[in-house]
Amino acid sequence: MAKKDKDNTPMESFINPIDPEKIAENPGLLPYAHERGGATIKPMDAGKVKGLAMSAMYEQTDMQLDQIKAQIELLARQANEIQNRMTISERIYEAEMGIDPIIGRTYYLYCRENGQNLLSMISPVEWGPRLPYNYIATIRLLGDHTWDILERREEI
Repeated sequence: MAKKDKDNTPMESFINPIDPEKIAENPGLLPYAHERGGATIKPMDAGKVKGLAMSAMYEQTDMQLDQIKAQIELLARQANEIQNRMTISERIYEAEMGIDPIIGRTYYLYCRENGQNLLSMISPVEWGPRLPYNYIATIRLLGDHTWDILERREEI
């Protein structure tokens, strides 16, 4: 009797009121929402997607190019500074020196009226109101025996 009760379950007597042709066998594979409140699925506009991708690509590459340009400008500035240090170092080593320069100390480069350069420990302020020579630059001897330009009066 127990087996007979199981066979007479309420499911067997249930009749689905929905037309079987309107029921999906695999609703998860449908390309659209199959129930109320389901996510709306719209076809993509391929042109819009490509346009957004292109604008993002242009923005990214422009940003990277700007970074590279800034690095190039920095390297060019550094190269010019090294060139100026080399030029003034040559000018100083060709100048008249009555002293033995010490690394890390500040010196002053002057030019006499005859065009001869002169390296001195005396600053333009210490000379007073009337300088005996034309002041060129305030410089400091670096460890690699090049000179760092601290202040410059004329183009080197």
